[in-house]
Amino acid sequence: MTRILEHAAGPVFVAAGILHFAKPKIYESIMPDYLPAQRELVYASGVAEAAGGALLLSGDPKVRRFGAWWLVATLIGVFPANLHMALNPDRYPQIPKAGLYARLPLQLVFIRWVLAAGRR
Repeated sequence: MTRILEHAAGPVFVAAGILHFAKPKIYESIMPDYLPAQRELVYASGVAEAAGGALLLSGDPKVRRFGAWWLVATLIGVFPANLHMALNPDRYPQIPKAGLYARLPLQLVFIRWVLAAGRR
């Protein structure tokens, strides 16, 4: 099962990155208000996620490791959006408050996942 999850990381992040282009308004809605050029940042994070996912698909272990660290940086970079959601639950009534807070430590799970995928 672990191997399946490690191999799934690349395609999952490629798909997540593509979603930034298919549904940008969803991602804009979770951006902190203080960030400028929100659509551009949504697209940039989509490119970062898709590129990192593609790098995890490489047969070269060095490329996979680079992709894993690229995604770690991306996950850290998008963390303010998760924090923004948790601190402003009234903006996201469709998501239970507990779910908004659960997203915060979930970033650590994703970081561990991509690092494992990068080591496979």
